[in-house]
Amino acid sequence: MKITLHEIARLLGGDIIGKADTIISDVRPIEEANEGDITFIAHKKYLAKLKTTKATAIIAPPQTVAAGKNLLIVADPYIAFGKLLALFYPLEHGASGVSPDAYIEDGAIVSPEATVLAGAFVSRGAKIAKGVVLYPGVYIGRNVSVGENSILYANVTVYYNCIIGKRVILHSGVVVGADGFGFAAPGLSNTKIPQVGFVQIDDDVEIGANSTIDRATIARERTWIQHNVKIDNLVQIAHNVVIGENSVITAQVGISGSTKLGKSVIVGGQTGFVGHINIGDNVIIAAGSAANKDIASGQIVGGRPPLPHKQFLRVEACKPKLPEMKKTIDGLVKKVESLQERINKFSSKG
Repeated sequence: MKITLHEIARLLGGDIIGKADTIISDVRPIEEANEGDITFIAHKKYLAKLKTTKATAIIAPPQTVAAGKNLLIVADPYIAFGKLLALFYPLEHGASGVSPDAYIEDGAIVSPEATVLAGAFVSRGAKIAKGVVLYPGVYIGRNVSVGENSILYANVTVYYNCIIGKRVILHSGVVVGADGFGFAAPGLSNTKIPQVGFVQIDDDVEIGANSTIDRATIARERTWIQHNVKIDNLVQIAHNVVIGENSVITAQVGISGSTKLGKSVIVGGQTGFVGHINIGDNVIIAAGSAANKDIASGQIVGGRPPLPHKQFLRVEACKPKLPEMKKTIDGLVKKVESLQERINKFSSKG
């Protein structure tokens, strides 16, 4: 692709400092960019690289100054860079239509404008909207609906009655709607409690590879992933969990049953949640934490159990000093014990 900086500015809504008719042919990182490439600066710590980069143009934040460089000034360079990558490297899924090597049960409704590749299986009662892409090995259960322009990569499984919205991306190995982990008398009879609810995934959600979302326990109840939530790889979401819109869940997080996360919650990797707690809007939880109680809206926390962020940092800063602190405390204890012995001897003589 070859495109002028002026055309890029029009697409991204930016202002040009430099030559608007400059031709751009690729998008590359600032250290690797050469003539004909466009790159970006998203953080002030990289501003020094403006002097050394060989890029023909740089997407930069407001107030950036770089003599002799072609700059495209935008409010958020990283977002602009992402849009440009999508322009230069559009995803190709092949022509629409159903492969003769896919299996579509009688009673399934598949749009002729969907792309169903070889080895995909669509059960009866399922509805596949236009623009949907089903890769090989995808299993769509009975009465599942998949909204327009959603992409289900290889070996995704969607169990019966689940709802997938529009423009949803499910990466390879995702399982939607498996049974929630419900057993009576655990450790004794382990009596299974049937899981007969469903999973609802709203529009613009993206779920990383090998993540799992369990169905709700009771009929007509749902495990609910709301609009624009982004979930990383290897995340476990249990039955009846609700994750509020625009939230971000990073890798290896586990959320126990009936826990509810508010809007725009950000969760660091390897964080665990006990069941039946409520996390407020705009909460940020540091990686490796263990949420064992409700967290009010707007809090930034970390640790096991979670502490306010500044307190958490102070606690973490003390940990490397614990051996030295223990040695000091042990010495003080010995001195106190020795002093107490002397006091006792003096008292007995008196």
